[in-house]
Amino acid sequence: MAKCVACHQRLTLYVEPDEEDDEETMGGSSSANTGSYVDDDVQLQCGCHFHWQCLLDSYSMSECPNCGRNLIATTPSGEQQLLCNLKNEGGLQESLDILPILTEETYLKAYPEERRCRAFLEFCGEGDVEAIVDLLDDGDDGEENEETSGPGSGSSIDVLRYQDQIGSMGSGLHVAVQNQRVEVAWLLLLLASTLSVDQFPVAVLQAAQNLGMQREDQSGKADIRLLKDSQGMTAEQRAAGIGGLWIEWLQSGRLKPPAS
Repeated sequence: MAKCVACHQRLTLYVEPDEEDDEETMGGSSSANTGSYVDDDVQLQCGCHFHWQCLLDSYSMSECPNCGRNLIATTPSGEQQLLCNLKNEGGLQESLDILPILTEETYLKAYPEERRCRAFLEFCGEGDVEAIVDLLDDGDDGEENEETSGPGSGSSIDVLRYQDQIGSMGSGLHVAVQNQRVEVAWLLLLLASTLSVDQFPVAVLQAAQNLGMQREDQSGKADIRLLKDSQGMTAEQRAAGIGGLWIEWLQSGRLKPPAS
């Protein structure tokens, strides 16, 4: 049976028992739920097997950390990919491209201070307003976090205005527009733009108040609508290319960058 080439252990992962299930088990019988083992097997194209975390811990660049074989393949359209067979508690996924995940994890090894920023962009894409609010509250990110730094961000990182350093250089507003997350777009305009408050629907302002979110002084901070991605496009220009629900936003001028 194959084992992880990094730690030489079985290709399984121990899962702690759920607290509620554990309480029910304890209440219903004399034996406790001791958790269980699930599959945790990443088989690379070279044939080497890793636990998922072991691969993340040892991967760098494009070679297998064990045998040194180049793992990068190129699609007919010219895009790079790194395929594997992933077997976990969700079953077997064959020919799964994990290059985007490994690229991000490699980047975060070098710049761990940007992990919260990456999570912020992910929440913007998912439309998870509550998660965004929790993340900002946790780091008090109406203000810049002076203890963190990263490429292209000077001496500090403003999570609200963070731009994707390993992708399109898009901001959270770009991501919200691309994924048609209207609630996120409203939240970002409230927290990181100078859009007049009277242009916000009452329901939006009330929802923000209920979440404990309010606009802080924007002096000396870039309006998020001014930020451009790697192709020089603002969120407004991206919205124009999508149309649909953004047409009314474009007509109202909400996404229009302020005059510099």
